[in-house]
Amino acid sequence: MLAAVGLILVVVASAVFLYIGSRAGRKSEIARQLQAKATAEETAKRILDDAARDSESLRKTALLSGKEELIHLREEWELEARKRREEIEAEERRVQEREGLLNRKYDLLEQRERETTSRTTDITRRQEALASREQELDKLLADERRRLEQLAGLSAQEAKAELVQRLADEAQADAANRIRDIRESAKRNADREAKKIIALAIQRIAAEQTAETTVSAVALPNDEMKGRIIGREGRNIRAFELATGVDVIIDDTPDTVVVSCFDPVRREVARLSLEKLVADGRIHPGRIEEVVAKSREEVDIGIIDTGERAAYASGVHGLHQEIIRLIGRMRWRTSYGQNILNHSQEVAWLAGIMAAELGLDVAMARRGALLHDIGKVLTHEHEGTHVQLGVEVATRYGEHPLVINCIAAHHDDVPHESEISVLVQAADAISGSRPGARREAFETYVKRLEGLERIASSYRGVEKVFAIQAGREVRVIVTPDDVNDARMTTLSEEIARRIEAELQYPGQIKVVLIRETRAVDFAR
Repeated sequence: MLAAVGLILVVVASAVFLYIGSRAGRKSEIARQLQAKATAEETAKRILDDAARDSESLRKTALLSGKEELIHLREEWELEARKRREEIEAEERRVQEREGLLNRKYDLLEQRERETTSRTTDITRRQEALASREQELDKLLADERRRLEQLAGLSAQEAKAELVQRLADEAQADAANRIRDIRESAKRNADREAKKIIALAIQRIAAEQTAETTVSAVALPNDEMKGRIIGREGRNIRAFELATGVDVIIDDTPDTVVVSCFDPVRREVARLSLEKLVADGRIHPGRIEEVVAKSREEVDIGIIDTGERAAYASGVHGLHQEIIRLIGRMRWRTSYGQNILNHSQEVAWLAGIMAAELGLDVAMARRGALLHDIGKVLTHEHEGTHVQLGVEVATRYGEHPLVINCIAAHHDDVPHESEISVLVQAADAISGSRPGARREAFETYVKRLEGLERIASSYRGVEKVFAIQAGREVRVIVTPDDVNDARMTTLSEEIARRIEAELQYPGQIKVVLIRETRAVDFAR
């Protein structure tokens, strides 16, 4: 019984325990399930959060991608738009250029149309003029026919005289035209070669041009020296002037005495003598004569040395000693203010250069040019022109005939016998006529201008004459009714030849004839 009770108790206890265990298991299961639910909810929430974050990230990523795509598409659109805009602008420029080209072509067409219209008008006017000229020619032919008919009724002598006169007029016109053509052709060739040669010659030399005077100034250490030069009762100055042949001018100019003489050699001797006397301080008649004699010897030695140096510089050799002396004296001789020695050396250089260009004898050209004015040294002491005196000296001392002809012909006193004498004359004219080379007295200048106007005015048909450019050009205005075109050439030549024959002048003078035809009408 007890065992049954125990068993029952065990069964009951087992049931109780089973029930309690089931309840506990259920509670545990419920708790576990609740915990699993909570865990699932938490996991679901985390998954949802992760999904939300992922979706937000994807949304942002998609948004950024969309924006990037939008920016890329906008850039592509802007690039395409810019390219289209540039193409449109280039097209507009091409259109504008074509429009400008079309405008220019249109202007050119308008200009050509105007030119064509003007040319058509001009052609029409010329046709009218030709028609008028044909009418005039027909009229002239009719007049000529009538004249011939009249001549047919004249006597044989009258008809012959009329015919001869007409033939003479026609021959004169033809000759004038032929002369003008020949002269222009010769001038074109000759002027070109001459200018080239002369320009080359002038470029290769550069001679000084100095103006000489007839007085020399001597500086004194003090004004007391003037009294010593004058001497007691003027005996020193009288002895000095008698020994030297000069005039000593003592005025109020401080510390200066002036020596005056037309002979430059005597003036140079006096200047040297006076300088030595002043430096020495011993001034009396005996000392004056001694110093003047020594100074004259020094000047003579200097003259020979100057002549030898000038001949050597000019390339001229084998000259007689007396000719060397005369060349040296050229240093103290002037012509129109131009030093003769410098002028002669310049002429020698010019003539030599031009002779070399033309293939002539250079040595002979230089020799004739250096001696062409040697007679001017003797004009104070001998009678005759410098050309005559130069020819006499050159002949006396055995110079070559070509050199003598250069001296004789450089002023056209005798005909030129060679090309060398012509070159010497040309070089002389170049050296003497360059601006500043020579001075000319006002009276001589005015007389020359009056002579030019007088010669040109003496011809029939000359209306006005003007001497311009300091007398180097003469402009002659002629009357159209009295002087025709054919007469213009012969008249200019006649005036030029007469100027050459009657006037003395440096260089050359240009004769210009002007013939003017005027047509006058009045608008009423």
